[in-house]
Amino acid sequence: MNEDLTQVVQISEGESRKFVILQFGDDDYKSNLKIELIGEGASVEVQGLYFAGSGQNIQNRVTIMHKAKNCKSRVLYKGVLKDKGTRTNWVGTVKIEPEATGTDTYEENRNLLLTRGVRALSEPNLEILTGDIENAGHASATGRFDDEQLFYLMSRGISKKDAKRLVVEGFFGEVLNSLKDNNDISEQDLEKIQLEISTKLSA
Repeated sequence: MNEDLTQVVQISEGESRKFVILQFGDDDYKSNLKIELIGEGASVEVQGLYFAGSGQNIQNRVTIMHKAKNCKSRVLYKGVLKDKGTRTNWVGTVKIEPEATGTDTYEENRNLLLTRGVRALSEPNLEILTGDIENAGHASATGRFDDEQLFYLMSRGISKKDAKRLVVEGFFGEVLNSLKDNNDISEQDLEKIQLEISTKLSA
């Protein structure tokens, strides 16, 4: 079963919104989120987590359109991949229109590869049509599982399975802790995510 999610959102003057994208199931996912900041002082934060395995294909596209003065946007997605044939594709685009002076924006995507034979594509894009901005940047990084960290944890008496889980939870920690601290996620949902991580690692 494929799960597709498409959203188009406009954010007005002085309004602040937050979006959370969590993808931990066994289905293929395709998410397309487009946000337009149309009023002065509008702001948005987008946080996403995905764990792909067993040949899954997960695609995330997020587009932020800055169309007004003094708007702010933050985008952070983190993904973990395992099992041969698993694919993820993240495309983040920020466009700053000529009238969007004073813009403050940053987008970031990071991926952790647990096994060989997986592929994580990451494409951050930034289009700036005005020279009068506060800040504009992006980052993308993909790295392999750190065996030294695993061995260190195991030397402390932690099983290999639990050690891997701790590494993955640590990788996701920046987003999970932020969601928890800001009451964007319940303790029950957090426990479900931790269970999904354990399930994925055991599959």
